[in-house]
Amino acid sequence: MTDQRKQRHTLVLGGTGKTGRRIVARLRDQGVPVRVGSRTARQPFDWTDPATWAPTLRDVNAVYLSYHPDLAEPGALKTVAAFTDLAVAAGVSRLVLLSGRGEEIARSAEEHVQAAGVEWTVLRSSWFNQNFSEDYLLEPVRGGEVVLPVGAVPEPFVDADDIADVAVAALTGHGHAGQLYELTGPRLLTFGEAIADIATSTGRTIELVQVSSTEYADGLAAAGVPAGTIELLTYLFTTLLDGRNARLSDGVTRALGRPPRDFADYATSTAATGVWGGA
Repeated sequence: MTDQRKQRHTLVLGGTGKTGRRIVARLRDQGVPVRVGSRTARQPFDWTDPATWAPTLRDVNAVYLSYHPDLAEPGALKTVAAFTDLAVAAGVSRLVLLSGRGEEIARSAEEHVQAAGVEWTVLRSSWFNQNFSEDYLLEPVRGGEVVLPVGAVPEPFVDADDIADVAVAALTGHGHAGQLYELTGPRLLTFGEAIADIATSTGRTIELVQVSSTEYADGLAAAGVPAGTIELLTYLFTTLLDGRNARLSDGVTRALGRPPRDFADYATSTAATGVWGGA
């Protein structure tokens, strides 16, 4: 069985995204056969096209299950449940689900994976450090003004590299089956404090401008952002930043035996790449 497992692939859904591409790189460095699950892959995978699922699952033993855009999206549970059932029927024996910390809507998807009859691990996380450097907050940070509907509620920002390390351990190692890891950084930061860390690291002035959720949504609409994306972002900012995640957890340490990466370390190393401009 061990030899057979070595010959089969690990499928990384969202394999070109923030966590997925990091997981793919780590697995390849370890010599693990990897299949990238994305619409641009050699064997395309598309959550909205079930016809692409079975070919992607061929000869796959383990799956990193990351649903795009978010498990809070309408219809996500039905889609994830259907894919999970198909994966198990195709011979997948290990599932690692990326879930949302504090997202009650995501619990049903977690429960379906947990009841699938195979080894499972659930990774709960919330705001990634890399949202400031690889996503929709990059351009505002570069511009020196970040407009968000946030207050002074602290957030346990987590590094995507920590998530990737935990995911790889769960996909390839032992002792992680049946574990639910809540992944956070080592300290709580408000968005204002996080942006201040970035400003210090770059030697630039970067301001947080706080607006209402309505003003935020109107600004996104004026910029041509699709309605579905506006609805999701508004939900994430207004719901998940109500204090429910304003606590730390030990998921990274339990999974890896080391502390999580601090936001200040992320800001310093990212500033050195020049992605934000400044010194």
